[in-house]
Amino acid sequence: MSSGVVIIGGGGHAKVVIESLRASGETVAAIVDADPTPREVLGAPVVGDDLALPGLRAQGLSKLFVAIGDNRLREKLGRRAREQGFTLVNAIHPSAIVSPTAQLGEGIAVMAGVAINADSQIGDLAIINTGAVVDHDCRLGAACHLGPASALAGGVTLGERAFLGVGARVIPGVTIGADTTVGAGGVVVRDLPDGVLAVGVPAQIKGDRP
Repeated sequence: MSSGVVIIGGGGHAKVVIESLRASGETVAAIVDADPTPREVLGAPVVGDDLALPGLRAQGLSKLFVAIGDNRLREKLGRRAREQGFTLVNAIHPSAIVSPTAQLGEGIAVMAGVAINADSQIGDLAIINTGAVVDHDCRLGAACHLGPASALAGGVTLGERAFLGVGARVIPGVTIGADTTVGAGGVVVRDLPDGVLAVGVPAQIKGDRP
């Protein structure tokens, strides 16, 4: 076994990633998960937990994707996988529309129906979930997550590990700080600092991020 992608994570997010990888022509060789119980996830075998990674690398597998929704944990596991000699691949569904001038990092999930427009930059290990829109000149930090059907207007900056819930919206030119969460359906009309929770229309700060 020396070809195919190793997946970290065996939950629901991993299922969507696996289908995106296969739709783009990749194969999935193995899954490692916190629950090492032998099983299959959409036909891909769970072969153990993170302790199995060095053995998989020794078998010649070099491509890896971290299919974990938690931003902090995904960033940590991505860093550890790189230290073990893996290359982080992108999982980009063929139905996504990605501008040729957009700049994508490594280990990024771009799900079905996504649009990423001109001159946007997407940091490593970001998740752009189903049907999300990133308009022109946006800057998305590492390990951030745009929920399904969320939308960033032009020139938005999103800090590292920031999270936008399902259907959240951000008007042009706004900056959202690192580790900040915007609740589902929220509409952000002004800058938000690091590490807060904002909800509502317009989005209001309700305290620190949990």
